[in-house]
This record gives sequence, C-alpha cells and structure tokens, in this order.
Amino acid sequence: MAYFFQDPSRTFSEYLLVPGYSDEECIPEKVSLKTPLVKHRRGEKPELSIYIPLTSAIMQSVSDDKMAVALAKEGGLSFIYCSQSIEDQVAMVSRVKSHKAGFVTSDSNISPTSTLSDILALKERTGHSTVAVTSDGTCNASLVGLVTSRDYRVSRMDGSEPVRDFMTPIEKLVTAPAQTTLKEANDIIWDHKLNCLPIIDEQGRLMHMVFRKDYESHKQNPYELLDKDKKYIVGAGVNTRDYKERIPALVKAGADVLCIDSSEGHTEWQKKTISWVRSEYGDKVKIGAGNVVDGDGFHFLAESGADFIKVGIGGGSICITREQKGIGRGQATAVIDVSRARNEHFDRTGEYIPICSDGGIVHDYHFTLALAMGADFVMLGRYFARFDESPTNRISIGGSYMKEYWGEGSARARNWQRYDTGGSKGLSFEEGVDSYVPYAGNLKDNVSLTLGKIRSTMSNCGARTIKELQEKAKLTLVSSTSIVEGGAHDVLLKESTNNPNYSQQ
Repeated sequence: MAYFFQDPSRTFSEYLLVPGYSDEECIPEKVSLKTPLVKHRRGEKPELSIYIPLTSAIMQSVSDDKMAVALAKEGGLSFIYCSQSIEDQVAMVSRVKSHKAGFVTSDSNISPTSTLSDILALKERTGHSTVAVTSDGTCNASLVGLVTSRDYRVSRMDGSEPVRDFMTPIEKLVTAPAQTTLKEANDIIWDHKLNCLPIIDEQGRLMHMVFRKDYESHKQNPYELLDKDKKYIVGAGVNTRDYKERIPALVKAGADVLCIDSSEGHTEWQKKTISWVRSEYGDKVKIGAGNVVDGDGFHFLAESGADFIKVGIGGGSICITREQKGIGRGQATAVIDVSRARNEHFDRTGEYIPICSDGGIVHDYHFTLALAMGADFVMLGRYFARFDESPTNRISIGGSYMKEYWGEGSARARNWQRYDTGGSKGLSFEEGVDSYVPYAGNLKDNVSLTLGKIRSTMSNCGARTIKELQEKAKLTLVSSTSIVEGGAHDVLLKESTNNPNYSQQ
C-alpha cells in the first residue's frame, strides 16, 4: 500500500513565532537580510547573494525587464519568464543588463493619428499622464511630440480629435542627445523647469525618458544588486525542452543565474537539463531547479547538481494543481521537510544548497515564517503582480483599480513546458487560473513596508541575520480559535481603508 506521512500537511497560517530575548543591539535597523542565492562549500563565500530574500516568479504576468530593474534596485532578483520566444526573452535580459539608472524606456506611446479617446484609454491602463507620440506608436520610433494632461481638456473635446492636433510637437520640446549623462539630464530638467526630458538619437528616434519625479530615486542605493561591471543582476527561467538553444542565448545576453521553471522537479528531465549545463559550462553557469516538497526531491536535485532548489507545489494563489491532480503539500510542511534534508546534506557533505520557498505566502508575516522554517529566500507571484512595475494592465473594476494576474498553467499563458512530463507537447488541461489582484502602487514603497515587518519580527526573536533567525526561532501551532483571536474581534470597527471587511451602509 501507499506510504503515509504521519503528520498533517500544514500551511504558514497554522504557525506563529514565539518571541525570544532581544538585547539592546537587536533592533530592526541593525537586521541584515542578505542571503545566499547559490550553493557554496562550508566556510566559503557564495558567488551570488541577494540583499533581500525576495525574488519574483517566472511568470508572464510578473517578471519582465521592468520588474527586474525595479527589484534589483531594492536588492532582490527577478527571473524573467521563459514562456516566450528565445529572442524576446533574450531582449528582456539585454535591456536589464544595459539599463542606465534614471533612463526609462517609455511604455506609454501613441501615434499622431490616434485620438484623444485612445490617450484616455492608455492613461487608464498605465496610469501615466505623459505619453510619447512617435511616428508609429512604438517606444523606439521617431519622436514627433509629447502629450501631457495640460494638452487637452476632456470637458471641451469629444474624444475624436487626432493626437497631432493637440500634442506638443517636437519643435517645441526640449530634448537631449543619446550621450547625455544622468547628471546632465537632471540639470537640463531643472534649468528648463521640465517634468520630463526625452533622450533621442541622431536619427530622432526616442531612446529614453528622464523624469523629474525620479530624481531622488537616482541617488545611490546601498542595496542595489549589481555585478562586477555595475550592471543590474538578473535571472532567467528555462524549460526542459529547448534548453540547448535557450541557455546559450541567455548566457550570451548576460543572464547571471538561471532557474528551471517547472511545477514538479523530481524528474529525469531536470536531471538531464542540469547535466547538460555542467557538461557545457561547468560551474560557471548557475542554475536552480525544482519544485519539490520533500527530502527525496531535494536529495535528487542536489545530486543532480542544482545551485538552489525551489520548494512548493500547488500553493500559489492562481495554482489549481492540487484541485486538478491531487498533488502537492502544505507549504509550511514542505519547507520544514526540505530544510531538514538540506541541513542533513550540509552536515554530510559540507555543501550548502539554498532553498527557495515558492508559493503559499498570503500575509507579510508568512515571509518571516518561511525564513524561520529554513528557506533562504522566497519566490513571489501575486505579491509583485500588484505593482506598477508588473507587465500587466491596470483596470478599474467596481470603482477599484486591479491588475491582471494569470498562472503559467492557465489557458491564457499556455505554458505547457512548465508541466512537461515527457509526453506529447501541449497543455491538455489547466493547472492555473486567470484572475485580478488589487492594485497596490509602486514596488519600492510596498517592499520597504514588507521588509520593515520582517526586520521587526526578527528583532522580536532576537535575531539580526536570517541564519540566526533559523537557529533561534521558536514556532508554535495555532488552533482555529487562536487564529480568530489574533485579529480584531469583539469590537465594532470604524471605517478604515485598511479594513477590507468594512462596507459603508
């Protein structure tokens, strides 16, 4: 008969951290969240580390080049999705590696023959009031003008007016040449009292935009994740089908670390992919693998040569693998079990392989629980999909702004490679859904708040590093009534934007 695990499969919400002794040095400001990204030997420094334990998921609706740059600025890492052509994924990686801080690739563009209605629809979708008018409406075509909210009055126009009739033409714009430095660009902005400065090449093509509002963010961030050439570090997803063509192209483009994107990692297909990387590149190319949910899966991928191992099956907010196939494990139980196997492997071999908790994060305190249970970093989809920097549309539903969010196993993504079991090519049934998530604003503000909570909780546990947290943390299971007790109860709450259960009568 089948093997039965004796303990139930538990989620993060079934646990709480118990505070420990904190000395006067154990304050949030002195907590370090730096964590290893790839495997290393005992006593050695890992070749890649991240300053915050957050990575963005290998998903169409989450991780493109814009997300990668924004997260790298905060000290985290994005894995650009692989459910696209090799050429398109390589282009995204290249844009991250060639990104110049402060120089923004315009993502709000329109053609001169478009109408005011098109401008309003674009503003609704992106939230941007400054729109570049280019010859064909693409981001790198010839710049012919700009449209800002000062160029039109909706109350006095019917929406059919062509953009060329009310835009500010290029002849009246202040622009700067391609070789302009960020300091020079900011000086021009301040000297001419501009809100934005288009950067164009010798042929008049739009290259970048520099915005006045971004001036403060251009200051040096001590947590920026940079390589030896001061370029942003970026990851990329790969699959187990076209890896022999995709990986060389990504490596040439400058991808710093790869990760096999799969719903289940305990397979011969992943072993073959990692073996090919080792035979072609040795240890120079770093590649993570997964996902697994128990010690057997960890040991398999460790012996296969993975640089880090992802943990979690069926715990994502848009994942329905457990419903469809009855496969998976509660994320907390999976992380605890795999962490135990990781520690056994380290004690036996002296090789430390970081593990990544992928899925199951609902509340901010779950981050700290995952780290305390043994995860070195976490991978997030829904969390990042809510931000301005995610590649999806922002739309209004019932008076509230939402962002689109869909799973890689949904009919929309059709990422059959992620669910590859070695059979015929195709996605025979869905393992993900197409959905919306509440719009949350920009990445920087939200990540700062989350990290503040993590640092505060670690201080309560008497830990100033993630490793120290794992050594000192005390965890307790909670009952269903204890969960109720942990929130606001037995009171009538006043109206608050932070209270999702409040509705004005």
